[in-house]
Amino acid sequence: MKIVIQRALEASVTINKEKVAEINQGLVVLLGIEDTDTDDDFKWLSSKIVNLRIFNDENDVMNCSVKEVNADIILVSQFTLHASTKKGNRPSYIKASKPDFAIPMYEKCIQQLEIDLGKKIQTGQFGADMKVALINDGPVTIVIDSKNRE
Repeated sequence: MKIVIQRALEASVTINKEKVAEINQGLVVLLGIEDTDTDDDFKWLSSKIVNLRIFNDENDVMNCSVKEVNADIILVSQFTLHASTKKGNRPSYIKASKPDFAIPMYEKCIQQLEIDLGKKIQTGQFGADMKVALINDGPVTIVIDSKNRE
């Protein structure tokens, strides 16, 4: 699994001109799933997401997690995170999982994040044409690959 985490002052997801998710302070997490992903991958990533100390404390130092500041999360599936640009100019998405595998994994990720965060998260809609809007705070953007746990 690959994720892109963006710390946001506010964010939303719109589908067919209808806002389906909206948060103030929190994280927008873009999630790419591949067939080799397991429950261990999403459990590890979920813990990393909710405990990553990327929010400012009282001294304006990034020392607090999304959980500690009681902020929110929007999780959006994004198969393009697995784009291969090795050959030519048209990306290949061969590593991205097909819906029969990816949807159940996406749903497990939602459940795990809600358990780890201790509250409901908001989401996009798997496979939909989504418009994701956010004001990136910092900017803080972090990319994590569960297959490369450095």
